[in-house]
Amino acid sequence: MNSEPKAGETLTPRSWAAFVARTILGLIFFMAGFWKVFELGALRHARGMFVEAYADTFLPAWSLWATGVAIPFVELAGGALMLLGWRRRIGALGLGGVLILVTFGHLLAEPLYVFTAHVIPRTLLLVIVLLLFEHDRLSLDARLALRSAS
Repeated sequence: MNSEPKAGETLTPRSWAAFVARTILGLIFFMAGFWKVFELGALRHARGMFVEAYADTFLPAWSLWATGVAIPFVELAGGALMLLGWRRRIGALGLGGVLILVTFGHLLAEPLYVFTAHVIPRTLLLVIVLLLFEHDRLSLDARLALRSAS
């Protein structure tokens, strides 16, 4: 299937579905990252959600600090990329990495962990965004591809 948009191409229901899913995913992660970076603070996030929460595990403290500090910035940047529809693959990779790390942490704390109000819905949205990637005609990536093709 050709992922290049064509001039005058109409927007399909899949185009709108891609836009809605990408925008909601972007808002969720951007706002979470914004709050963690600018309201809570990345160091406080790392201390409370990672270092103290997983101090009794086999994970070294330096890895908990690094992950806990990095995640808010990845959420902020990945969410912004999704909202803009720019560099969507990079944004999706970062957000997918965050979801994998957080799922690992939940499973480490609770081995029979199955569902949470945060991880599973965000993962499903990310999967939808990835499945509809080529149909996302309202992204900045698609507009830039159209412009460079003409």
